[in-house]
Amino acid sequence: MNKRFFIQHRTWICGVALALVLFLCGVWCYRIVWMPNFFPEKPTYIYIDEKTRWDDVCQFLQDSTACQHISTFKLLARWMKYPPHVRTGRYRIDPRMDNLTLVRNLRNGHQEATRLTFHNIRTKEELAERIDKQLMLHGIDLLIRMNDSTWCDSLGFTRENIPALFIPNTYEIYWNISPERFMARMKQEYNRFWTEERLKKAQTIGLTPIEISTLASIVEEESAMTDEYPLIAGLYLNRLKAGMPLQADPTVKFAVGDFTLQRILDKHLTVDSPYNTYKYAGLPPGPIRIPSICAIDAVLNYTHHRYFYMCAKEDFSGRHNFAATLAEHNRHANRYRAALNRRKIY
Repeated sequence: MNKRFFIQHRTWICGVALALVLFLCGVWCYRIVWMPNFFPEKPTYIYIDEKTRWDDVCQFLQDSTACQHISTFKLLARWMKYPPHVRTGRYRIDPRMDNLTLVRNLRNGHQEATRLTFHNIRTKEELAERIDKQLMLHGIDLLIRMNDSTWCDSLGFTRENIPALFIPNTYEIYWNISPERFMARMKQEYNRFWTEERLKKAQTIGLTPIEISTLASIVEEESAMTDEYPLIAGLYLNRLKAGMPLQADPTVKFAVGDFTLQRILDKHLTVDSPYNTYKYAGLPPGPIRIPSICAIDAVLNYTHHRYFYMCAKEDFSGRHNFAATLAEHNRHANRYRAALNRRKIY
C-alpha cells in the first residue's frame, strides 16, 4: 500500500521535498546575504588604514557594531573574495545593515567622505599635525612636500609662501586621500576661493593673491579684534605705498621664532631675517601664519584712512591706538610702555 502510494504520488512528494529544500536554502541565503546583521545605536564608522588586516576588520565589527552573526559576514566576505583585498578608507555602518551591503562597500571602496577642518594655524608644522589627526595621511609626508621647492613650484608657490595655498575652512574629503591628491585638492580650493571679484580687488590694490595672504597674516597676528582688521590693513598699505618699512612686531616674533614675546626689544629688531620688517622693507617672503578668510577679505576691503602708525592700547584690551603722525604715535607708545613697566613686563 505504502509502495503503491509512493509510486502514485512520487511526483507530488518530490515536488514538496524540492520546495522544502529550496525554502531552507532561501532562508539560509537570506540569513547570510540580506538579513540585517549590524545593529549599532547610531551610524558607526570603521577606519581602515594600510596596516589594517582582515582579522582587524572582523574584530572591529564584533566589538563596535553589535554584530549578531560575525560568522555569516565572514562567509559572505570570503565568497566575494574580500579578505585578500582589504581597501583603506572610512566606511559607514548603519543600524540594521546587511552583510551584502557592507561587503560590497568594503570590497569596492565605497566610502563616505569626512569633514576636514583647520583654522587658527601659524606654522606648516602645526598644519601637518592638524591634518595628521583628521586624515589617514602622515603629517610628515605632507610637511616634506610643503618644504620641497620643486613640489611647491609645481603648484605655483615657493617653500616660503606655500602657507598661502591653504584656505582655512571645512572640507568634505576622503579620509584615505594621499598627500599628493590632498595638495592638489587644496589648490582647487585655492582657485575656487580666489574668485574674479577677489582677483580684481587684489589687482586694484597692486598686490598678488599670495601677497594679499602674506599681508593678511600680519594683520591677523596684530589683533584679536576682527573689526580692526580693515584699519590695520589700510595702515600697512599706506606704509607700502609710501615706501616705508612695515615695522610689524608679529614679523619680528616670527623671525625670532617666539610668538609668546610680550615686549619687542632692540635685540629682537636686529635679527637678520627677511621676515624682520624692521630690517627689510616690503612684505616678507611669505605668510607668518595661515591667514583666515576674514583677514584676507579685510585686506581686500581695507579701510581708506591716513594712519601710518599703531600701538597697543595701554588698557591691554587687545585694541590699538592709530596715529597719522609720528609725534602722536610716540605719545601712544609712551603710555603703553609705562603700562608694561607697571606690570613688570620687561
